[in-house]
Amino acid sequence: MIRRAELKDLEALLAIYNDEVEHGVATFDLHPKTLAQWRVWFDQHNIDNHPLIVAEIDGVVAGYASLSSYREKEAYRSTAELSVYIASSFRRRGVASVLMESILTMAREDPSLHVVVSVITSGNEASVKLHQRFGFDFCGRLYDVGVKFGKFLSIDHFELKV
Repeated sequence: MIRRAELKDLEALLAIYNDEVEHGVATFDLHPKTLAQWRVWFDQHNIDNHPLIVAEIDGVVAGYASLSSYREKEAYRSTAELSVYIASSFRRRGVASVLMESILTMAREDPSLHVVVSVITSGNEASVKLHQRFGFDFCGRLYDVGVKFGKFLSIDHFELKV
């Protein structure tokens, strides 16, 4: 089931994100977020053109997708940054595809949105293929802009006009 995230989901969303902080490179955060920090992030969603949705399987939050502010300046209001995170135990089961389809439908139905961007850590082929399947175009790479687990990481930028 895909639905808008609710406050009751906050701990599950945080656990999914912090697992990636501690074990993956999809985020460049180096330290797990606290519940208080994640509540601030949560409160910035499901308002304006920033939806936050969850995929629920058998009563468990399997993953989430969000559209967030791209930049602080007002001229960027018609652009949102996409994030999709899947709990490790639910990966490779099509959850990301269902979330992607749902969040992009919401973006297309919102007249205030014009572009959705996504920043993917270079080498994440599963994420690249997912974005390409939904029509995102590669826009460029920034080389060695982050360091995680003792390794320099690059990021790839993708965009989709909605």
